[in-house]
Amino acid sequence: MTLDELRTLATDTLRAAGLAYDHAEAVAETMVAGERDGCASHGIYRLLVAVNSIRAGVVVTDAVPVVTSPRTGLVRVDGGGGFAQLAFARGLPVLLDTARSHGIAALALNNVVHFAALWPEVEALTEQGLVAIAVTPSHAWVAPAGGTRPVFGTNPIAFGWPRPGREPFVFDFATSAVARGEIELHRRAGKPVPDDWGYDADGQATTDAEKVLAGAMRTFGGHKGSALAAMVELLAGPLIGDLTSAGSIAADRNRGGSPIGGELVIAIDPAGFLGDAVSEHLARAEAMFAAIEEQGARLPSSRRYEARRRSLAYGVEIPAALHADIMALGERA
Repeated sequence: MTLDELRTLATDTLRAAGLAYDHAEAVAETMVAGERDGCASHGIYRLLVAVNSIRAGVVVTDAVPVVTSPRTGLVRVDGGGGFAQLAFARGLPVLLDTARSHGIAALALNNVVHFAALWPEVEALTEQGLVAIAVTPSHAWVAPAGGTRPVFGTNPIAFGWPRPGREPFVFDFATSAVARGEIELHRRAGKPVPDDWGYDADGQATTDAEKVLAGAMRTFGGHKGSALAAMVELLAGPLIGDLTSAGSIAADRNRGGSPIGGELVIAIDPAGFLGDAVSEHLARAEAMFAAIEEQGARLPSSRRYEARRRSLAYGVEIPAALHADIMALGERA
């Protein structure tokens, strides 16, 4: 499929499920970006996830985001229970202006529903020459290091650094051993998962994807990933007056929807510290990137950018079974 065809498929499916047009456009664009960049677990597969959340009543389909500035340097968007994509889009211009005025700014998204990766948010900021950090909790699916019962969400952390004339340096990773979508794709394909991805409901290690989904996932890196997951809970939960992952899954009330809660985005203008010396110091960063790549190491997102170039030229391939499931969503609607 071409990316335009994929965008139309996603938008039409979301509209047929009852999502308002402005939300459908924003949500579809995130899914297309995931598929375009070779991130199947965050691509068009997420249509199934989003439509399920709509049908379960987890999402306010016509929510109107409200943007406020509680203090100098801070921006808040109350998403009204809608998907996070439109709330971020409404807050982005204010965040950009605030970061450029003060050198640094923070955006809190409250009362939104999450289903996607965070790199689209940080890339939107690096495109404007800003450094960005984004974090969000999810549902309590992940056990802390040393435990086997869920406390944390997959709790991703994303970071973006602008690189003049080329793609930004971006990383976006879950603090769990793997993104939950990867486990779901294994379940759909009937494939086992590695035995260090999670536990079954009895706290035993398992390679059965369905049992991990019903039990608990593990953090990456043991206690290090566990500590980072706790940090994300605090930054995008209590700090901004929103839910932790435990609160999110409680608010779901067994409807099986996507995580409900908040997101914290921090934007930093390098010129705030550096003034006219921005180019000089960004060049020093380029020297570090070169030192990494010269020894054969890969920068984060490089594979994603390669996939993007292929997709822009040749389109994308969607598994036939997934395409059939998506078409069935529209038929049921």
